[in-house]
Amino acid sequence: MEQTQQLLDAAWNMVVNNYLDVVAALVIFAVGRIFAGWARKLTRKALERGNVDATLVPFLAKLVYYAVLAVVVIAVLNRVGVATTSVVAIFGAAGLAVGLAMQNTLANFASGVMLLLFRPFKLGDYVDAGGTAGTVMEIGIFSTTLKSPDNIKITVPNSQVYGATISNYNGYETRRVDLVMGISYDDDIQTAIDTIRSIVTADERVLADPEPQIAVSNLGDSSVDIVVRPWVNAADYWALRFDLNRKLKEGLEGAGCSIPYPQRDVHMYQPAN
Repeated sequence: MEQTQQLLDAAWNMVVNNYLDVVAALVIFAVGRIFAGWARKLTRKALERGNVDATLVPFLAKLVYYAVLAVVVIAVLNRVGVATTSVVAIFGAAGLAVGLAMQNTLANFASGVMLLLFRPFKLGDYVDAGGTAGTVMEIGIFSTTLKSPDNIKITVPNSQVYGATISNYNGYETRRVDLVMGISYDDDIQTAIDTIRSIVTADERVLADPEPQIAVSNLGDSSVDIVVRPWVNAADYWALRFDLNRKLKEGLEGAGCSIPYPQRDVHMYQPAN
């Protein structure tokens, strides 16, 4: 208790004897923090005005903010009598200790840098990254923010994103819609294929090149399976997929084809008396 009291008395005496320096340090910190916020906003506006990729803007703006804040902290410590060389030494030792204790955090930072360098996706892309699917809203210093189709904000650590397989559904301008339509064994295959082709090619969203693929893919237990593979612009993928499912069912039924249910024939044998 006596040692604690002595430390408190020493700290109080330092504040009393150097109260002007302490007040000045507090003012420097307050003003510096405000300035760091301004620097972040100005950096963001300058990057946006310079047509810098939107993916880089928040990342670089945060780097500027923390860099200015680090300078402010050094200035504050120097004002209260801590030598700059001592500050650098303290930061070096603290950096080593923090690095060992926060390996995962540093891995997230390194992964964030790699994501920005190699650009496997950009803002607005719909991706499956780290086992999580959603639209990319922000690539931060330590984590990536996604928005799920049902409007849920998902934060994924950058190391988990960069260390796993990334599926970018907007990586190319076009996508292929893969559907399978089953018809009865009693139906005419050519009639079904002609009906499917007329429905698919009549939709303006379907691309003529590559040509849609329509072919018998499998002879199933209860149906003849026909694959339907039209190409479409990535932005029209889901709308076309939903529309084709309905149009193909209605069209095949209108052409006299039936879409069978899975079924099994059971034969009963009566033992002879």
